[in-house]
Amino acid sequence: MIRHLVLFKLNEGVAKDDPRAAEGARAFAELGGAIPQLREWECGWNLSDRDIAYDFAINSAVDDAEALQSYLAHPAHQAAVALWKTIATWVIADLAV
Repeated sequence: MIRHLVLFKLNEGVAKDDPRAAEGARAFAELGGAIPQLREWECGWNLSDRDIAYDFAINSAVDDAEALQSYLAHPAHQAAVALWKTIATWVIADLAV
């Protein structure tokens, strides 16, 4: 199994109550039920106010590298990514678990 982790940092001047951020969060929240390759799906806004904290996170799992690639290429995922590209940067980690 592969654990796919993503941490988003909103761009300067963008807050989580910005309509674009709300739309991005909604788009990712819907992916869990839309992409069959996802075995586990959690996402949400960070609660910490520490300076080093990121703003939004995804914690997901897929069976293998092929499933991860299918998820990444899925049109619903690509549409959600397009929303976030306009408002945030992110880092990822893919762990074999």
